[in-house]
Amino acid sequence: MATTSFPDASPRKKKAAAAAVPARRDLIGAPDGAPQEAACTAHLSPRTLAVTAAEPAFSRQFGLSVDEICGRGLLGLLRSPVPGQLREQFTALSSGRCRRFKERVTGRDGEGRDFPADITAIAVGQPTGEIVGLVVLLRRAEQAVGGGPVLSALDAQVLEGVARGESTVQLASRLYLSRQGIEYRVGQMLRRFDAPNRPALVARAHALGMFADGQWPPRVLPERVR
Repeated sequence: MATTSFPDASPRKKKAAAAAVPARRDLIGAPDGAPQEAACTAHLSPRTLAVTAAEPAFSRQFGLSVDEICGRGLLGLLRSPVPGQLREQFTALSSGRCRRFKERVTGRDGEGRDFPADITAIAVGQPTGEIVGLVVLLRRAEQAVGGGPVLSALDAQVLEGVARGESTVQLASRLYLSRQGIEYRVGQMLRRFDAPNRPALVARAHALGMFADGQWPPRVLPERVR
């Protein structure tokens, strides 16, 4: 009697076959539910924050090939208006204290020009809770329209503190300045933005597009900081 054989579909053999497929450093996907439209993706080591795999579109943003960007630390490719904050956010992600965050950053392309971008960083974990990888989605942001106001890094931090509702004493303590120094900087911005008081200063800064949209605590856009 003739018999018909069927491929072995046992879960064990399927798992072994899947494991035998070599990983590609230049073709990776985002986790289910992550935004993908107009974004390029990279994978990071949660321990070192080094790029372990990347889409060609991701590496091209920095004027690099896939092989050149793999092994590089992401924090060496991006910068944030507040020094140290981006590292702190990645540390919280790697430790499992948060599952994702979104941040406006600045990168530098292959011709040495800065560009603003939004990154969404997502932790990839096992059922045990162990974080085994990080996925970063990068989306180039539109450049600021026109020649809007540009602040020094310190004035940007003062403006962000005012927008959070911090008092002069709180700002002075956090930024290691005197109260007179804070009042001087706030006064300069009040005159520059033609605002009669602090709430009006914040409203005026929002109207001029100084802050990243939908972000708390408020952050001055990188392209508005010199």
